[in-house]
Order: sequence, then structure tokens, then C-alpha cells
Amino acid sequence: MTGGTRPSEFEARLAAIAAATERMLDSLLSPAILPGETVRPARFLEAMRYASLDGGKRFRPFLTIETARLLGAEGEGVLRAAAAVEMVHCYSLVHDDLPALDNDDLRRGRPTTHKAFGEATAILVGDGLLTYAFDVTADPATHKDPGVRIALVLALARAAGLGGMIGGQVLDLEAEQAREPHEAGAVTKLQAMKTGALLHYAVEAGAILGRADAGVRSALSRYGRALGAAFQVADDILDVEADALALGKRAGKDAGRNKATLVAALGIDAARERRDSLVAAAIAALDSFPQGTKATVLKEAARFVAARNH
Repeated sequence: MTGGTRPSEFEARLAAIAAATERMLDSLLSPAILPGETVRPARFLEAMRYASLDGGKRFRPFLTIETARLLGAEGEGVLRAAAAVEMVHCYSLVHDDLPALDNDDLRRGRPTTHKAFGEATAILVGDGLLTYAFDVTADPATHKDPGVRIALVLALARAAGLGGMIGGQVLDLEAEQAREPHEAGAVTKLQAMKTGALLHYAVEAGAILGRADAGVRSALSRYGRALGAAFQVADDILDVEADALALGKRAGKDAGRNKATLVAALGIDAARERRDSLVAAAIAALDSFPQGTKATVLKEAARFVAARNH
């Protein structure tokens, strides 16, 4: 993806959007109170900022912003919607790391939020980030059209909730207790919910902000679902092949906890084949509508999912 030492367009865009997302999160998580708020407790705000700032590739905001840009929508409101997606993602990481779930001590190369601030505060940090994500999404500053904001809120709730990310987490916990070998179909469904749903929403949000018609939204939905599935298979493979220093978190934990992964269900070689076929499907979905043929950066995002090493 690079030519010589110069970054590709994709890498440059990913870095630029990560920086812009960081600035937006920094602004949103400032001490300044909003109408209807009373006070933002200083120590708690510090913990929310710790969980959200200074880390991550901001891949979900990237997908929202680049999808919207493909459809002609740009600006502060799009960035706000993208930052809200990242808040939901950060909340999920904080809660996943808790002792009652994955019990991890390391995230993005530093102590997890519950290790740095205590378990009770970490629970509340996750709650606060999730709630604030909907606050930001529903705010007229994100889009002047209430219909667009309602569509975003509904889609985000479905992606993050009972039949999406949280439901997938429940299935993941249940799978750890399974005595039978993990079956690929069940793993695929679980992963489409736990990881894929929010990645799919990140693309869907861009389509909503860009006021895509039904045909374009359908194609972008196929792209988002394939991309989300490929992302999780790549994570499964990285857990086997990478070390903790590269990942910034504990490696090799999936097999030890009987995690439902496609590596466990299919084997490492078949998992790689599944990952690559999903990337190809994502790119094909973009090629199926006129604007998509120009979506070079989004196509590179799909390839990036397969090629990343952390």
C-alpha cells in the first residue's frame, strides 16, 4: 500500500481522519458543560478521556467520513457523527476489558481503564460514553435535518444493542462454555453481531449523511457487512500469529478461553481464505454502483483489514 517512503492516499487519509477524530473527541470531552448538564466531574471526565483519546486507528470514524465524502457530504456534522461511533467503540472496549468479561490488563499498549481508574469507574465510563454518543448523534449540530438524525440514532441503537453488538457479546460468553467444537456458521453469526454490526453502522452512517438512494445504500450495506466480517477474521488470525507488543494487548487469549473464532472452527489456512474472500466481496460491492467505482480509499480500507499486523 505504500510506494517507497511516501504514504499512500489511504494511509494519509486514515492518519488525517484519526487526527481530526482526536480533536473532535477532545472538544466533546472538555470540561465545558452543555445546556441541561449540571457539572462534569473532573476525575470522571479524566477517565472518559483516558478511555477515548491517544490511541487507536479510528477506523470506524474513517469509514463514516469516507463513505459520506464519496456521496458528497463533508464537514463538522459528519465528523461529529463519526466521533459518536468511536465513543461507542471505546465504551465497548472498556467493558470488554473488565474482570467479569475478558479480564484484560492491557489495551493499546497501556493499562486498561479499570486498572488505571478502578472497576466501578470503568463501568461508569462505558455507560457515559455510550450515552454521550447518542447525545452527539441526536444534536442538531450533527445535522440540521431531524429525519437524518433520527435515522442515525435508530441505526446506531440497532447496531449497538440487543440484536447487534451486545447480543453478540452475550453469544460470545455463551460460546466460551460450549463443550462441542465451534461451528463456523454460529461463529459467523456471533461475529457479525459483536464486531461486524458497528463497522457496518459506520458505513451506513456515511450513507445516511450522504442521503444515498436505496440502491446505493444496499451496495454500501453489502460492503460494510463484508468488511466487518473480514475485520473480525483478521483479528482471530492476529491473536494466533501476533505478539502482545505488536497488538498492544494480550495475545493468544482466544484459544485459552475457548473463544468462538473462525480459526478454531476452520483452521488457520481456511480462516485466511475466508478473510480474503470477504475482502474481495467488499470491493465487488463498491464496484456495483457508479460512485463506488471511484471509491479507491474505501477499497484500500478493505485491503488494509487483511494486511494489518495489529
